[in-house]
Amino acid sequence: MTTAVARTGFFENLPILALALASFGIGTTEFVIMGLLPDVAADLGVSIPDAGLLVTGYALGVTFGAPFLAIATSKMDRRHALMMLIAIFIIGNFLCAIAPDYWLLMAARVVTAFCHGAFFGLGAVVAANLVAPHKRVQAIALMFSGLTLANVLGVPFGTALGQELGWRSTFWAVVGIGMVAAVALYFCLPRKIAATGGSLMAEARALLKTQVIFAMLISVLAAASMFSVFTYITPMLQNITGISARQVTYVLLLFGAGLTIGNYIGGRLGDWRLMPAIIATFVLLIAILVVFAETITNVIPAVATVFVWGVVSFALVSPLQMRVVNEATDAPNLASTLNQGAFNLGNAAGAWFGGIAITQGVSYQDIPWLGAGIAVIALLFSIWSHLIDRPDEVFIETTANA
Repeated sequence: MTTAVARTGFFENLPILALALASFGIGTTEFVIMGLLPDVAADLGVSIPDAGLLVTGYALGVTFGAPFLAIATSKMDRRHALMMLIAIFIIGNFLCAIAPDYWLLMAARVVTAFCHGAFFGLGAVVAANLVAPHKRVQAIALMFSGLTLANVLGVPFGTALGQELGWRSTFWAVVGIGMVAAVALYFCLPRKIAATGGSLMAEARALLKTQVIFAMLISVLAAASMFSVFTYITPMLQNITGISARQVTYVLLLFGAGLTIGNYIGGRLGDWRLMPAIIATFVLLIAILVVFAETITNVIPAVATVFVWGVVSFALVSPLQMRVVNEATDAPNLASTLNQGAFNLGNAAGAWFGGIAITQGVSYQDIPWLGAGIAVIALLFSIWSHLIDRPDEVFIETTANA
């Protein structure tokens, strides 16, 4: 009996695992470029800062371009829309692999970024709707596990492949991953997944709800808190902790493992009690970043703190995604996609805030205080949002008791 149940559960999760495989490929292509910047710059005859704009271009493509694809696919069968998006992903990475110059590579990256936001946004809604209501956040977390594994496996192996065989080989490998994901999606997704949501005007009105705006703002702040520190983690560990460049790579792998664990924990906590879990996680995040400012001077405590920081940071992702979907009931697909843009906007903003702080003379050891400060603002908005919910909860409880 136990085996039969386990087998049933596995097959029920196959569509979400197919989505996770696609998210692995998308996450790999997003982040692997950072490890290949010197190779790309040398091959295309541009400076490393110019090559670094390939990262910025991708993030902006996710933030501002993905909503257009979400609107374009709003009336499509969800299965057909996801298959179209994974096809765009494959084509975009194919164009990256053959791009003869810098600007065509930039254009190909932006095209791929359009797919990123729309696929994660739509995929999160589909994953949540494929399971029982009490497992919806866990389903989103399972899909996002592909993104965390991309940081643990895809990025280091993709970087090594590109350094050994040329940066284009990495994009060819990602094309292969995309094709395997497309086959998995074709065979594993239900044959018909009806579109949800109403008219475009109704969806636009849904996005203007206070709670939807709050949810997206909290997502921006959560990402900004993380990337205000993570962007500069290498010089922090080298200059303050005193570890070598090779050792930093191992620390980042450990951080990626923390992201994976945090993603799983966040799914469980979000299905338990969504907003209390988010608030409690922000409290932990603030405490860990404050501690990090002290432990960073010693190797073992610093490495342990980085791991725990990864766990807590990514425990927020799937609950925040679910919060947006819950609040934008008339526009779940568009809101979910926009929230992916919110995360990427936070990534860019956090890196910018961190850079400004360092330019103004803030030491690397004090950068975690910046991340903690941003997390405090996110915590306050989370508490405010939860307090707005409470009158409705009281009314429901009173009606039920009557």
